[in-house]
Amino acid sequence: MRALLLRLSESKRLAPLIMRNPVSRRMARRFVAGETLDDAVEAARAVNRAGQSASLDLLGENVSDEAGAGRAAQRYLEMFDRIAREKIDANVSLKLTQLGLDLDQALCQELIEQIVAHASALGNFVRIDMEGSAHTQRTIDIAKRVRAKYTSVGTVMQAYLYRAEQDIQDLLAAGCRLRLCKGAYKEPPELAFPKKEDVDANFVKLMKLLLPSGIYHGIATHDPAMIRATKEFAREKNIARDQFEFQMLYGIRTDLQQQLVREGYRLRVYIPFGTDWFPYFMRRLAERPANLVFFLRNLLPKSSTR
Repeated sequence: MRALLLRLSESKRLAPLIMRNPVSRRMARRFVAGETLDDAVEAARAVNRAGQSASLDLLGENVSDEAGAGRAAQRYLEMFDRIAREKIDANVSLKLTQLGLDLDQALCQELIEQIVAHASALGNFVRIDMEGSAHTQRTIDIAKRVRAKYTSVGTVMQAYLYRAEQDIQDLLAAGCRLRLCKGAYKEPPELAFPKKEDVDANFVKLMKLLLPSGIYHGIATHDPAMIRATKEFAREKNIARDQFEFQMLYGIRTDLQQQLVREGYRLRVYIPFGTDWFPYFMRRLAERPANLVFFLRNLLPKSSTR
């Protein structure tokens, strides 16, 4: 079922049907702050009031032309201006395919450097999201080139990829801040661990590379076992709670989010927004069967009672 949902997340035919459906639109608001920057800012303020930081993410992937990449870049510049003007505790996450990675890598490089330079001037930070494995190497290459010019940029490592350990070693040597997650794309067994227990074991292994590195990283998980392993390792190695942060997704395991804050850990909530929410929504359904059951139960017509 997970594999099917991940394939469907790429369907151009299914997207408009789901996005027009009032039930799916309501459920998407559980995971997506809304369709406008105002919605995202409101959600970030609420997160800040709860003692948490935020990372704003404008949903959208694979722009179809250079003009679209330029428009996306301009929106990111505006996001940083808004964060600074309203003094929100938030940084920004973005995808390179939204900046034209699949159209013109030189253009993408130019646009991401403009965004990072602007964020740096405002004392903020850009997280370059990791997409499917077809984009992994190019994303790493661009992140390293930008990191050579600016310290205010980092990227993401996906623990389900076999290559992640070597990539982490290379990025740590470049001084790059990393966000460690399990991974949410459909990948073949030649490239990624197919079994959850193997992904979990690699996640813990990679976490143990990151935390002692002296660089401020994000450990992104909703899995209590992964959180527990991170806490135990940090205690064992005398790594202070302000030397790293946990990261979680908007609307998922808010109980764990609140618990971590109460325990004195730093927590950043990833807040997606925008009109192109279908792929993100489908990946969230794929992650947990309970999400899918809830969606289908509400999507199907209820029998009338007499």
